[in-house]
Amino acid sequence: MAQWLKRSIAADDKEAAQAQVRATVESLLADIAKRGDVAVREMSAKFDGWDRSDFRLTDAEIRACLSELPARALDDIRFAQEQVRNFAQHQRESMKDVEVETLPGVVLGHRNLPVNSVGCYVPGGKYPLLASAHMSVVTAKVAGVPRIATCAPPYNGKPAPAIVAAQHLAGADEIRVLGGVQAVGAMALGTESIAPVDMLVGPGNAYVAEAKRQLFGRVGIDLFAGPTETLVIADDTVDGELCATDLLGQAEHGPTSPAILLTDSEKLARDTMREVERLLTVLPTAAIAAKAWADYGEVILCEDKAEMLREADRIASEHVQVMTSDDDFFLKNMTNYGALFLGPRTNVSYGDKVIGTNHTLPTLGAARYTGGLWVGKFLKTVTYQRVLTDEASAMVGAYCSRLCMLEGFVGHAEQANIRLRRYGGRNVPYGQAAE
Repeated sequence: MAQWLKRSIAADDKEAAQAQVRATVESLLADIAKRGDVAVREMSAKFDGWDRSDFRLTDAEIRACLSELPARALDDIRFAQEQVRNFAQHQRESMKDVEVETLPGVVLGHRNLPVNSVGCYVPGGKYPLLASAHMSVVTAKVAGVPRIATCAPPYNGKPAPAIVAAQHLAGADEIRVLGGVQAVGAMALGTESIAPVDMLVGPGNAYVAEAKRQLFGRVGIDLFAGPTETLVIADDTVDGELCATDLLGQAEHGPTSPAILLTDSEKLARDTMREVERLLTVLPTAAIAAKAWADYGEVILCEDKAEMLREADRIASEHVQVMTSDDDFFLKNMTNYGALFLGPRTNVSYGDKVIGTNHTLPTLGAARYTGGLWVGKFLKTVTYQRVLTDEASAMVGAYCSRLCMLEGFVGHAEQANIRLRRYGGRNVPYGQAAE
């Protein structure tokens, strides 16, 4: 039976914090809906110390941001975006339109159509997370979305040059320096100066995530998102320093980011906990990572890899780093995860920044029912039908008539009956099932 060598804080404490976030976001969104641009400007000035008459960057401002970056930085951004674009294109090519004659004279089909407009949020208040622009904008472009609007908060009191460059090089049509709830609220609800979008994507802090949750239904979203999560599944084929590095590498995202070690080696578990404490003395982001580890870190000791598998599927983590003697066992058998990182040569940071898979992934247990952001999220699979012959219409119509009457839907039945009369030459009494 699994044994916890370290546990996170109680669920009640986590829920109390989330309740306050929900109430705040609800109030802010109501204000944006009521007062539009005025509310957005007030929130930007209050929360980010950033105010201007138009948050959209001009072409000259975009060029100025690009000019601030060295050529190597721009080349690195282009390299990362090419990896994301290449994988997204392969994913898009796997999604085929369908047309098939299922019965003589009956043609059914589906088409994969991109949504018309997407708002991509790129977090950047604490760190300029330009990788999120690759993941959302590039992928939406590959899907064929006609209008892509982006928002990112100011960084150190001005547009973050790296984020602006990433948004521009990825192909964003509108780039705004606007953060937080005011950004996603404005894109979803629309204001006097910002046209609303059909879908919101991209990670963010707890307030941004809650705003997306409350806006879902009015617009589509990529997924419900919480703090970044990482799960390391390891055995004695690796060492504590490697495991601790991979745990803290994601814990630095924020003070509520879960970082969990699953292992069947007590020695590795205790070595990892010691290495975490050692690394926290030298890690520049230790203030954040230490809080995350103290409150949300866990170490779970399992009997064997079968129990590690059961625990991993129960946890349903966003990121799962697997470093064992049989990594393929987890690839073949795990069902609940956002993304797998198999073997010690890869890691979550590769996926976050450059390797090509998308880093916007399910959290808070959502991996039980959804995957992460990918080109298919921007596509609507819509169906159509065509009946080619009178005989086919009459044949389907007779079944439809009887089935509708079983449900008591006479009007539905008459849609079938009128075609039986016209195309099948059958005298079906009004409001009755076909013989």
